[in-house]
Amino acid sequence: MGFGGAVWHVSGGEGPVGEIVIDEADFPWLAGRVTPGPGYEAVRDLFARELALLERDQEAEVEAWEAAYDEIRSRVSLASPDGPVAEFLLHIEGDRAWFRWSEEPFDEE
Repeated sequence: MGFGGAVWHVSGGEGPVGEIVIDEADFPWLAGRVTPGPGYEAVRDLFARELALLERDQEAEVEAWEAAYDEIRSRVSLASPDGPVAEFLLHIEGDRAWFRWSEEPFDEE
């Protein structure tokens, strides 16, 4: 399956969050350019906060990062060109997004 040029969709309660056009694939990670949709403003600060916590990379921040990411997961969904995915880890910064996904729920262990 080739990923280059594929369009993935991020949706949320405020409408379409955006489209990601894949231009990099380093399986299991994909990356691409984001075109924001009308729902992007409602979650932009969540993604900024999540990345700030992730970049600190301190053990004390793990719970705060998990809480921030749980909020993102409760407010957005990700769909491949073939349809919704069961699980994903998505980061958005500026006009770039990078993510990994699974057709099955991630292990909770």
